Amino acid sequence: MIKVKIIGAGGYGGCGLLELLLRHPQAQVTGVIDIADVGKPIGTLLPHLKDYYTLPICAPDDPSNFTDVDVVFCATPDGVGMTLAQKFLDKGIKFIDFSGDFRFNNPADYAGYASRIGRDGSHASRHLLDSAVYGLAELHRQELKTTSLVGNPGCFATSCILGMAPALKHRLIDSPTIICDCKTGVSGAGKKPSPGFHYPARYDSMNAYKLTGHQHVFEIKRELSIVGETDVNIVFTPQVVPMCRGILSTLYATVKQGITAETVMDAYSNFYQDEPFIRLFSSNDTVMTSSIRGTNFCYLTIKVDESCSSLLVVSHIDNLMKGQAGSAIQAMNVMFDVPETQGLNLPAQYP
Repeated sequence: MIKVKIIGAGGYGGCGLLELLLRHPQAQVTGVIDIADVGKPIGTLLPHLKDYYTLPICAPDDPSNFTDVDVVFCATPDGVGMTLAQKFLDKGIKFIDFSGDFRFNNPADYAGYASRIGRDGSHASRHLLDSAVYGLAELHRQELKTTSLVGNPGCFATSCILGMAPALKHRLIDSPTIICDCKTGVSGAGKKPSPGFHYPARYDSMNAYKLTGHQHVFEIKRELSIVGETDVNIVFTPQVVPMCRGILSTLYATVKQGITAETVMDAYSNFYQDEPFIRLFSSNDTVMTSSIRGTNFCYLTIKVDESCSSLLVVSHIDNLMKGQAGSAIQAMNVMFDVPETQGLNLPAQYP
């Protein structure tokens, strides 16, 4: 049995982990850690789980956090994981961080990312960056099998990387520029309230933000450049739409002359043929964000417009699952050599 503790258990990321781990036959939550409501049952923060978890919330400095645990999920904002990871690693405890603290293997890349979120570019655990593994199992499964430190991917990044990786791998792209037009639900901003995400501000309204300045561009550019063995350019436009959860990313690229719809679909089918959480669809299929709500699946709708040599890929994920908690548990499964679908092979909620 894999013994799990969750730092930041009261947030959306921690909540998603607790929900999924209830269904995991080979994992057990042995501790929940947060800065709020210390000593109270976790059900105080998450009432819908009060009948399933009676664990008291432990303070971050509680010595018991380092006992009876095999892996820690750090579901906290940026800057927290980098101050805690070494303490757990020193005791042989694996560490999966939800922020951008360990998504990059060198200080320069991290500094670029940090500048986009208004943080200082210095890193409190620079010595750990080289050993961290980017936690997207579809691309880094082998590295995950041997690591103890994982940087869980960003939600937008996950949708875009999975949507375009096969096209880059199979050399289908003619221009190095990829356009990522991405829409997310309000939960992507996290649990902490703010005026811009107050119900009256979000109801029946949508907006683009961080034009050419979103932090996830660094992950997308790096991962797709590695897969394609060429430097790619990313034009990324994130938008918030009035729904709770889900990401729909419409990705555009120019394909090489002579590339047909059949060629592209064959390339995607080959790339993802053994992937348990990727599903491919044609433009004739009806796919919506509700199709993957509450799941660890990524649904990709693929279309080639041969009249203008354009590839269109519409990537659908749940930002709180495949974009966060589900992806992290998938990485954990790989790290502990248990079936990758354990606790995750669930259908969407309908309607």
